Amino acid sequence: MGKLPKFTDPNLIVGIETSDDAAIYKINEEVAMIQTLDFFTPIVDDPYMFGAIAASNALSDVWAMGGEPKVALNIVGFPSCLDPEVLGEILRGGADKVKEAGAVLIGGHTIKNDEPQYGLSVSGFVHPEKIWTNAGANVGDVLILTKQIGTGVINTGMKADMSSEKSNKEAEIVMASLNKKAKEVASKYNITSCTDITGFGLLGHSIEMAEGSDLTFEIEADKVPMISDALSLANMGLVPAGTYKNRNYFSGKVDTGKCSENVLDVLFDPQTSGGLLLSLSEEEGKNLLKDLEQAGLDTEFALIGKVVDKDEKSIRLV
Repeated sequence: MGKLPKFTDPNLIVGIETSDDAAIYKINEEVAMIQTLDFFTPIVDDPYMFGAIAASNALSDVWAMGGEPKVALNIVGFPSCLDPEVLGEILRGGADKVKEAGAVLIGGHTIKNDEPQYGLSVSGFVHPEKIWTNAGANVGDVLILTKQIGTGVINTGMKADMSSEKSNKEAEIVMASLNKKAKEVASKYNITSCTDITGFGLLGHSIEMAEGSDLTFEIEADKVPMISDALSLANMGLVPAGTYKNRNYFSGKVDTGKCSENVLDVLFDPQTSGGLLLSLSEEEGKNLLKDLEQAGLDTEFALIGKVVDKDEKSIRLV
């Protein structure tokens, strides 16, 4: 990958250098365009729910940058052996989420593929001076997470028929819920850094934010909201392969303290369409929590830690 050509442009505000959630290109002094795409194979059996989750996941990157999604294109891979009605349900689930997001869906591209794949390419807009990135947190900031974690563990439990109906439903709600409302509430405040929690898990994406800010994040593990049964399933070893990959890759940057193995597994658990992780001043954080409560989110949210001076590790679990 290092041999690929590097692209530069004076109007490219955010590129690939900081591993941010999306690219941002300045159009003029008032408007910048956010560009992102994401797609994956089914993680639930229901075609409609799969489409809704995949679309929610792709749309999330725009809100994580402080913007609003406006235009979306379908990305589809579909096998000829499956009933076209299945594809129709996938697309309907995605279309409903695009509509809920306030964006427009204007077509897309489909290829024949051995396994179904679905997602979106999304364009959005943001004011150039109101961009959120995964860098810029300040010492003393608090960290607020807007969705509970554990979707990877629960999906693994589903495949083994070991997870409860309650946790399965909770995971679907978490994955299909848009980050739109949380972003709109947070926009009233001075957000110093933000990301959405996806494949690298809570700790992996927290590391990116901490390193981007050249500081350390202190996270209270017992304050992190988790999906029902996630800890018990992790304790039984029902964790996805991505969890082990995340732990192997990021563990050297985390002071794990006295955290148990199953807690660490959930903290490293790769998420699908996870919540926003926001940093902001302590005083504003208190008010943001009140506003999130009044907004009536479908998911759990919590203050999970704070930003401290840079330490040997990017993350300190307490």
